[in-house]
Amino acid sequence: MKRLLEIHRYLPHKKPMQMVDGIREITAEGVECEFYISPESVFVEDGYLSESGMIENAAQTSSCIVAQTYFLDETENEVIGFISSIRRINILQKPAVGTRLVTKAVLLSRFDSENYSTCRVQCRTFQEETLLLEGEINLFIQEQGNEKGRSTPGQE
Repeated sequence: MKRLLEIHRYLPHKKPMQMVDGIREITAEGVECEFYISPESVFVEDGYLSESGMIENAAQTSSCIVAQTYFLDETENEVIGFISSIRRINILQKPAVGTRLVTKAVLLSRFDSENYSTCRVQCRTFQEETLLLEGEINLFIQEQGNEKGRSTPGQE
């Protein structure tokens, strides 16, 4: 099994709100992450990951694409991010506790200012080969308290 990249280099979330365990693969245009659904997850209801938990997993996975530009150097950056809008989400099936999810996201568009980034991302979540969620979300990501700005891939 391939070793996962450390998620804390890409997301500020901590348990119990962390909905991604690690990154399988990441580029400037896409990401693939894993998440194991434990019974202790705040988004588990009646033995299944709730719809809101599935959306949060997709959003955290998706934000890794843009957030990686805030973490290219070795400084500790504080980043906030949130779903600014859900363009469309189709939840086909809720996964059970004990399931390992693989969520894939592709960057469709991105706008960067000096203070923040916004993006539109297509995301899909799978349990093995079964598609559980597909959709498009818009995200807002901003670095807090750092005046030096961020790098873009290839400019480090």
